[in-house]
Amino acid sequence: MRIPVVLLSGVAPDAMASAMVGLQFDLPGAVAVRHHIDVDRQVLTRTVSDVTGIIERHETLLEHACVSCAIREDIVPTLERLARDGRWQSIVAHLPVSAEPAQVCSALTWDTRLARFLRVSAVVTALGSRHPVRDLLGDDLLADRGHHCSHDDRRGVGEVLCAMVEYADALVFDDAADPVAVGLVRALARPGTAIAEGGHVLDAAALLGGLHQDAHSRAWTSPTRTDALADVRTEGIWRLDLQSLQPFHPERLLESLELIGGGHHRSRGCFWLPTRPERALEWDGAGGQLSIGDHAGWGSRRPFTRIVVTGVGVAPAGLRTSFADLLVADDEAPRHGWDGAEDGFEPWLGPIRKVA
Repeated sequence: MRIPVVLLSGVAPDAMASAMVGLQFDLPGAVAVRHHIDVDRQVLTRTVSDVTGIIERHETLLEHACVSCAIREDIVPTLERLARDGRWQSIVAHLPVSAEPAQVCSALTWDTRLARFLRVSAVVTALGSRHPVRDLLGDDLLADRGHHCSHDDRRGVGEVLCAMVEYADALVFDDAADPVAVGLVRALARPGTAIAEGGHVLDAAALLGGLHQDAHSRAWTSPTRTDALADVRTEGIWRLDLQSLQPFHPERLLESLELIGGGHHRSRGCFWLPTRPERALEWDGAGGQLSIGDHAGWGSRRPFTRIVVTGVGVAPAGLRTSFADLLVADDEAPRHGWDGAEDGFEPWLGPIRKVA
């Protein structure tokens, strides 16, 4: 029998603690394991408990205080051990604050040995109800709040939490939340994702069933998704789906990344450059902070550029125009050629690799 595992993620410790207590008491025969990374001490603390109280607490010295080390050295081995123990019917795994659950899902999904004993049944993201819009679209760094996972962790709170919301199977606020915040979360989340507020509990049967389908989560969060997005009908929320078959102009994009990437909104998707026509490039931004990277090859697919931008209030004027201005015009391609050895994006995308 495979033991269902509910993964709990978030960037607000109090909200995560509240969600864990609720899950531990609502799920039948549950054991909870909480992991915490102390970056300064380079220590990972593991606490295991059930309805009878704390069962064990253990500290592990990490060679490098990071999520990957924690997953490899203790989180996954502990989940396997608890699943094989036979005393519990389900596991609630409280991940380190700001640790993205997709990494754990990958480890548990693709390891055939682990799959004999456990399965990820749901991914739950906990959100604080005090300033959820600022958490999602503000420019705070995790390090500013003391929630970073390593000394060189420069991730923004918004980019991490937005990614968690988009990947989650269920979302829970620690109290009643502002309707605009709920609308924003609903606009970012995969369609049909359950959202609970305050004392409203999530459906335990659904959490232990087949709520998590890894293929669905990855399809929704993929930079190269091609799904049609429904109109946003929530008051105070806006979304623009910017699409083109044209690539971005390398020089104009490098000079004007902030035209779309700047500002208090969420932007994500993919783009291509005429200097790197074989590569699908990832766009991932929130709260004015933007990351770009090399995602994958296009394969047999036709390259395209698509950036979905979501925010609250009124959409900034000129976003569509700015997007169009960054694209290569039809009469520019023959004139430029783009056969040079560099395009200015080497620090983020690596050197240009020409395919013979």
